[in-house]
Amino acid sequence: MSHLVAPSVLSADFGNLQRDIELINNSEADWFHIDIMDGAFVPNISFGFPVLKAIQKHAKKTLDVHLMIVDPDRYTQMFKDAGADILTVHLEACAHLHRSIQNIKNAGMKAGVALNPHTSVHLLEDVIADIDLVCVMSVNPGFGGQKFIENTYAKVAALKKLIIEKNSKALIEIDGGVDMNNYKKLLAAGADVLVAGNTVFGSADPAKAIKQLKQI
Repeated sequence: MSHLVAPSVLSADFGNLQRDIELINNSEADWFHIDIMDGAFVPNISFGFPVLKAIQKHAKKTLDVHLMIVDPDRYTQMFKDAGADILTVHLEACAHLHRSIQNIKNAGMKAGVALNPHTSVHLLEDVIADIDLVCVMSVNPGFGGQKFIENTYAKVAALKKLIIEKNSKALIEIDGGVDMNNYKKLLAAGADVLVAGNTVFGSADPAKAIKQLKQI
């Protein structure tokens, strides 16, 4: 399977959200990456269900929803109802991670688990076979446009090894600071999905940027 590109809607122009959604629909992008932040788990607040439903109304591709919120289990069904195809929760936000993963799958979505930069991939050993996606945070979560953390390459390689050892089908997603200078190195380390915000929407030609990120 060739790698996937998931432009981050957080970097879109909210004054022209439908235009930017159509841009992704008509581009070579594979998914929409949608960051939900609550101002408690992370220091930023992004958007909630009304905006997600507005995105769903126009989006023609997979909605990859990344929850940076405390107690995400409260909202599993609501995110399904709002259009999420993949629901990713943070390991650090879940007291009962296995239960959270099962709840997401029982609601009919693919289950993702995100790891903050300080969190070891080995904490996933007991659940990796149940996960569809691991989102490796390559910046500290909460804000776009941060500097990429170099340790990410080693972390991705270790995670790839764990996935193979445990016979898991989980995809490795990289979220934060992905750009034209590092994306090929991330793919070489084992990444499957590239989340790109500023690299896409901050460029003069977003569709061209997506096309470039799709190249190996």
